[in-house]
Order: sequence, then C-alpha cells, then structure tokens
Amino acid sequence: MPYQITTSLCANSGLCFQECPMDAIQFDKNSDRYVIDPDLCTDCGSCADVCPEGAITGLEE
Repeated sequence: MPYQITTSLCANSGLCFQECPMDAIQFDKNSDRYVIDPDLCTDCGSCADVCPEGAITGLEE
C-alpha cells in the first residue's frame, strides 16, 4: 500500500521529498503541500523514516 501524508501534521520540511528514491513525492503549489503519488510510491518507507512530525504513514496503518 502506498504511503500518505497527513497534512494536518505535515510541517512542509521537505525531508521526505529529498529522501524519496522514486521521486514519488512532489510539492503541490495549489495546496501548498507535499503529496505522494500512489502510482510511483514503492512502499520503501524512506519518507516515513525521515519525517520529523510522523506525518507519513502507510495506508494499511
């Protein structure tokens, strides 16, 4: 299951964006937030590991 960002917890640090090896995380200018493309996410968990706010979780959690 792809990971998702809980926007209410996200501080927009960009650490997840920098860490993603698949370029599945992009900054959405319309919402002013980082978003994860579920079609590109490989569930590696790298983004969740570096998130200082704990805002990234797997959909199964």
